Amino acid sequence: MPLETGRISAICFDIDGTLSDTDDQWVHRLKRLLYPIRGLFPKKDTHPFARWLVMGLESPGNLVYETLDRLGLDDEAGRLVNAIARRCKDQGDHSILIPGVDEMLATLASRFPLAVVSGRGEHTTLNFLKRYHLLPHFQVIATAWSCEYTKPFPHPIHWAAGQMGVKAGECLMVGDTTMDIRAGRAAGAQTVGVLCGFGREGELRRAGADLILASTPQLIHYL
Repeated sequence: MPLETGRISAICFDIDGTLSDTDDQWVHRLKRLLYPIRGLFPKKDTHPFARWLVMGLESPGNLVYETLDRLGLDDEAGRLVNAIARRCKDQGDHSILIPGVDEMLATLASRFPLAVVSGRGEHTTLNFLKRYHLLPHFQVIATAWSCEYTKPFPHPIHWAAGQMGVKAGECLMVGDTTMDIRAGRAAGAQTVGVLCGFGREGELRRAGADLILASTPQLIHYL
């Protein structure tokens, strides 16, 4: 189903796999762990297996997080994640900005209010945005603990929409996982799935994405 561009008054972006090339970082780390047993893989190439494992773990990981949210344990999990993030701050966040994202955001921010709607905690979200000088592009930052429930619930999109002064149904949610698509649809927003992250085309289509793109910066051609 094509986007109804006339309905779009604001755009919400996920971070990991959408603005940040997070999945490739995980693949690289797994390849390093698998290096001692590389002889077990065809042509000693561990990359296909590492990529398959990272992609395969995305849905179970989301299920765990959603379950914690439903049980009211997400705050405790969040405090633990933030504590770990602060303790490891000297090591830095190795997330890489997807090429073309900065230029895309600068162009879109001149036409729409933009929001981050991320499952990250506040510490790592702000660190990433500051490192790549992206904060000026966004009017609203919704993290995992901005609302009682996070993605795939619609709460953070409703909250971000309210902060931007638009209706949730006038937003476009852009993300790489079914969590993003489900949250957007539950909020009445249109959704774009991108394949530069953890999600796969088939599952994004089944979740109901209105548009699927190979990479986030391609969005500029549709708006």
